[in-house]
Amino acid sequence: MITELYDRLTEALLQVGGGGVIKHVDLWNQNVAFIDEDEAWARPAVFVEFGPIAWDLYKGPQNGMNGRGELLLHIVTDWKGPAAAGSPSREESLMDYDLLNMILRQLNGLHGVTFRNLSILRTEINHNHEDILENIEVYKVTYERVL
Repeated sequence: MITELYDRLTEALLQVGGGGVIKHVDLWNQNVAFIDEDEAWARPAVFVEFGPIAWDLYKGPQNGMNGRGELLLHIVTDWKGPAAAGSPSREESLMDYDLLNMILRQLNGLHGVTFRNLSILRTEINHNHEDILENIEVYKVTYERVL
């Protein structure tokens, strides 16, 4: 279930904008906090964090469980400069937010055998950055497990 979702996310993220926009996809491991210590990764990068899953048992032809969970995408880009009116970096700087929409269009409704109903829940915009931006898109997802 987690593996299937991660594999499908990776495939979809690498196709954002027709492919080549997202340079790196990996599992979240506090990557931004340890950026100077970790192996270098190209940006834009997306790190996938699986949040808690609340499970309910169900009975049917196969006994199993439905789960509701959150999926956090840490979207990391280079800071391109101020976005102030008249700033030469304004247009390029604001493109980071266009990237969030491109990712949403690629992922909304993504489903597989063991997950469905992937949809956006909230966005957490980075307001405290230096050389990089980390915006977080939080999605909700329904999981299915067969016992």
